[in-house]
Amino acid sequence: MARASAKRIVERILATPEGWPVRWRVAAVSAVLTLVILVGFAAVVGRLTTNSLEGDFRDDVEATANRLGLELELARVSGEDPSVHPGLTGEVMVEGAHARVITASGDVYEESDPDAPEFGPPEPGVKTVGSYEVASTSIPTNQLGFPEVFVQYGRDSDDLQRTMDKLWLFLGAGVLIGTVLAYLAGHAVAARAMRPISSLTAAAREIGSTRDPSRRIPTPSTDDEVAELARTLDEMLRALDQSRSETQQAMERQREFVADASHELRTPLTSILANLELLQASLGEIGASEDSAAVSSALRSSQRMSRLVSDLLLLARADAGRESARRECDLAEIAAGALAEVRPVAAGHGLSMSSDGPATVEGNPDELHRMVLNLLDNAVSHTPRGTEVRLSVGLEDGSAVLEVSDDGPGLPGGMEDEVFGRFVRGPGPADAAGGNGTGLGLAIVEAVATSHGGDAEAGSSSRGGARFTVRLPARLGRDRQGMPATAA
Repeated sequence: MARASAKRIVERILATPEGWPVRWRVAAVSAVLTLVILVGFAAVVGRLTTNSLEGDFRDDVEATANRLGLELELARVSGEDPSVHPGLTGEVMVEGAHARVITASGDVYEESDPDAPEFGPPEPGVKTVGSYEVASTSIPTNQLGFPEVFVQYGRDSDDLQRTMDKLWLFLGAGVLIGTVLAYLAGHAVAARAMRPISSLTAAAREIGSTRDPSRRIPTPSTDDEVAELARTLDEMLRALDQSRSETQQAMERQREFVADASHELRTPLTSILANLELLQASLGEIGASEDSAAVSSALRSSQRMSRLVSDLLLLARADAGRESARRECDLAEIAAGALAEVRPVAAGHGLSMSSDGPATVEGNPDELHRMVLNLLDNAVSHTPRGTEVRLSVGLEDGSAVLEVSDDGPGLPGGMEDEVFGRFVRGPGPADAAGGNGTGLGLAIVEAVATSHGGDAEAGSSSRGGARFTVRLPARLGRDRQGMPATAA
């Protein structure tokens, strides 16, 4: 039963409260078990000790009463009056003790202290009267008609009670101190035992924040369960690191393949386009309308394929980390060139540009031109006729800022981040909407901006339409101040 009760106590401590750390639970279990053991030990020791003290006290009272009775009997044998013992007061030397010579009827012949409390009629053995333990013993006499005489001896037990109270207080203090020490010791032992786990937790948290499985788990010096856990986690991280390395290598090879394949596709496509253009020109001279229409369709498809391959090549190079040739160039000049290229095909749209002067950046002019051209094409393609498209270039906080905004319907709600995804057109993926676009235009914008150390973001313009902003690091030391210019 005791073992089952202790088991239930331990289970309850370990189960509640759930928010306690493990070291607190271990310390609490240690303290409670120590408390139960010490309380049981103190109860047994205290009861045995108090019983012994009480028994010794009563035995001492009875022995003293017998000694006094023996002295009175010796006095009678020596010829003294058996009812009188003049040395009775001198015999009672203990503080709080009293003695008297009394008959069975209660007549007192002599007493050590007239102010002593009444002990009642004499009775054999030891009895308790108030706070006194009283023992009575008879004095034999041979005189006929003389009443039987007894010696009553009583001793106050207050000192004994105070001693037992001190004993219980000492045992209680010992139980309390032992419990506190057990809790502190359990906490210290648990903290020491949990220290390797804390190191594992810190290492795992750091690996989770850095996402670097190549880091190693610290292994404790002791060969125990914690060390086995550390070795298992370390082996798992090694396997994850190896798997990640293999995946990265595979992805790198895939990017290299796509970049190389896209580059190789450009040569035959260029040849096909040239031949189709020559064929179209020759058929136009002959006047074969059906063949000319077929060639024109094939030429349009080839041109679309060429644009798609060019887009894929640019994205593949960006993914593979291939950096094209860079030089200092004026972003405002590049933007003006892209605007002039779009203007002939932007029928029904108003195009304007504003600039604060040159905005020098370190970049590839062709890629930057493609970036601005895609932004303008996107604005023209996704806004109705009569829409005003504005292009602005300026310097802001050490960055060259290019912004394309319109007063069209704007971006659909929640698509500010999705519009830079690949193969996203209109409200969703390319296969969910019509149109001639590939869905790679804005993805190329973000790829070019990122490869040049900048970023691109989408939002709403002040006129309610869409707004696309590109920020690139500016070469401020080489910029020259210019007057605002506007091209309409």
